[in-house]
Amino acid sequence: MPLSAPMEITPVSLPRCLPQRVRPRRAHPVPIKPGLRFRQATAITATMSATKSISTSLAVLCALVANVTAQVGEPRGVIQSKALLAPWSPEETVLYSGATVHTVSGETLSPGFLLAKGTKILSVSKTAPPAKPDRTVDLKGLHLFPGIILPTTSLGLTEISAVRATQDTTETGTFTPDVRAWLSVNPDSELIPVARANGITHALVLPLGGMVSGQSGVISLAGWTMEEMTVKAPVALHVFWPAMQLNVTPKELARSTMAKSPDDQAKQRTKRVKELDDFFAEAHAYANARGVTPKDGKPAPRVPAWEAVLPVVRGELPLIVHADDVRQIKAALSWSESRKYKIAISGGRDAWRVADELAAKKVPVIFESTFDQPARDSDAYDTQFKGAATLHKAGVKVLFSEGSGASAASFARNVPYAAAQAVAFGLPEAEALKGLTLYPAQVLGLEKRLGSLDAEKEATFFASDGNILDLRSNVKRMWIAGREVPLDSRHTRLYEKYKGRPTPAAK
Repeated sequence: MPLSAPMEITPVSLPRCLPQRVRPRRAHPVPIKPGLRFRQATAITATMSATKSISTSLAVLCALVANVTAQVGEPRGVIQSKALLAPWSPEETVLYSGATVHTVSGETLSPGFLLAKGTKILSVSKTAPPAKPDRTVDLKGLHLFPGIILPTTSLGLTEISAVRATQDTTETGTFTPDVRAWLSVNPDSELIPVARANGITHALVLPLGGMVSGQSGVISLAGWTMEEMTVKAPVALHVFWPAMQLNVTPKELARSTMAKSPDDQAKQRTKRVKELDDFFAEAHAYANARGVTPKDGKPAPRVPAWEAVLPVVRGELPLIVHADDVRQIKAALSWSESRKYKIAISGGRDAWRVADELAAKKVPVIFESTFDQPARDSDAYDTQFKGAATLHKAGVKVLFSEGSGASAASFARNVPYAAAQAVAFGLPEAEALKGLTLYPAQVLGLEKRLGSLDAEKEATFFASDGNILDLRSNVKRMWIAGREVPLDSRHTRLYEKYKGRPTPAAK
């Protein structure tokens, strides 16, 4: 049944009691063109009726919520903590005074004075600047540190391991260099504020999967959208080096019927390493072909996978090679040298065994194994505790991380404790702080913006009631790009909830 004139669907207004983050975006009017079939118009009318019904239900729900709120009062936690945050203006100068300022790049000032305007640090000094600031923040008795940077993580890509819909860490396929992990970050992840509450302000989010899993990007742990949170992308291409160990258990004693002999395992290992090298050889061939005009004059088609590898081939983007076993690390070092690639080793369980070689080639190590058990029966109990100190003594830059994956994302907040454990077993305290802040910024190409408290850098820092390497210390306040951010999380909300639970009645 044709309609004589276009008709518009007017969106139904939602109750104002819904929080801003819950309220869906207002839909644009949908014109119905003349000639639309009757069944389509009927379906749209039914949709409008359903929408009105849902709106009515929401209105009733909001009335109930308002009634409960009036009786109980505002909930503790997130609303109160955000209300305490000072308003922010990009033109306002703020003086943070009285704290022990750990610049990381230089000396520690006690007390120190940090002057910031908008998103930038103007000065860091032992005495108050002569010019009067617009506002002063008294941090007497607290310690001021630059924000901690996680150099590898799956924060924002995972939530609950048992719920498949919340898992977006892994891509299928062996070679997926065009995958961009930061595009899938969930800004509303409950794990992000938990990590932020322990001093972490930025993180390198990477994809998992095959041997070449894709590209990573640095995100800020504060923001409403993925676009707002992204600080730098892409940052690196990730290679997961093939396993090099051999299972020498005889077939007749192996538990699996699919067990292979050591010779077959060695052949498979060689094959996988060759596949990886062939992949990058083809990437170089593609890069060379990009500058050649075919005889027919038609431009060669662009292949997204090869386009993603071009920055690595040209030396514009580093490789982060994930390797734990000493044989993996040695093979990766030899391969990268032959290809003339700039790499960093991530994982690094056995990196201390080849510390001199890593130092000679100036390859930094993202150490994820501080609390791992010794890999061999012959290793001492404190082998991994001393790993970072051994690497430092050889001249290797050591960065600290809890690793990637769903489980590691939940424990990302513990990365300061990994650095503290390394200090207890020989790593200088100054190096531990650099491994949490300055070295990650340098390896990820953000040393001019983050990593230390210096003039012209971003005003990203946090204040704690003690040294961040002391497990008894607590982060009290945090600022990211000049804005103060709340430190409440699901942990603090549950604490507040159950702290006031009724006590059992006496018998």
